[in-house]
Amino acid sequence: MTLDEYILAHIDAEGDYLHALWRDTQLRLSYGQMASGHLQGRLLKMLIEMTKPQKVLELGTFSGYATLCMAEGLQEGAELHTFEIFDENEDFLRQWIGESPYADKIHLHIGNALQLLPPMGGLWDFAYIDADKREYVAYYKMLMPLMKPGGYIVADNTLWYGRVTGKAKESDLQTRGVQAFNDLVAADPRVEKVILPLRDGLTIIRVKEHFCQ
Repeated sequence: MTLDEYILAHIDAEGDYLHALWRDTQLRLSYGQMASGHLQGRLLKMLIEMTKPQKVLELGTFSGYATLCMAEGLQEGAELHTFEIFDENEDFLRQWIGESPYADKIHLHIGNALQLLPPMGGLWDFAYIDADKREYVAYYKMLMPLMKPGGYIVADNTLWYGRVTGKAKESDLQTRGVQAFNDLVAADPRVEKVILPLRDGLTIIRVKEHFCQ
């Protein structure tokens, strides 16, 4: 038994619906490895249960795996808005989200979140970033004025296959984007932050209560 297998055997089960979604993601979508998966999914559900947000935002739906995990942890009356830029994923997403037990909690938006989110208005308790790494800095700058004091931003892939520790090539815009994001967050006095070496790196960011919008 590998260490990864041991971990998965000693945490909460994935659930049949999520496992079926994972398998269908690998079969029908390109880059299926981008789906959050069992371990990260259980962590996201627990983070939602711990922070008890009423309004959750997700940038980058992909196949909806993380979406359903976070929706599973929502309290009654809470809602999750998720943004996916690739419209070719829409039919897949509407099927899997629509047939899930959490369909009434999830609002799917197809398009660029940088354009669609600001006009929506309102403040958010919890945001999960797992979209275009080249735009991580833009996402962060957009989100900070939209977050409630004491709210959380969680960003995925912040270790980016370990490439963040080296000098990125000028053409490697994804690595450069993640590095710039990590540097920006590390220097931001408005937030507390920690990077977990889980899968490809998960940064948990807490907006300080005295942060003024």
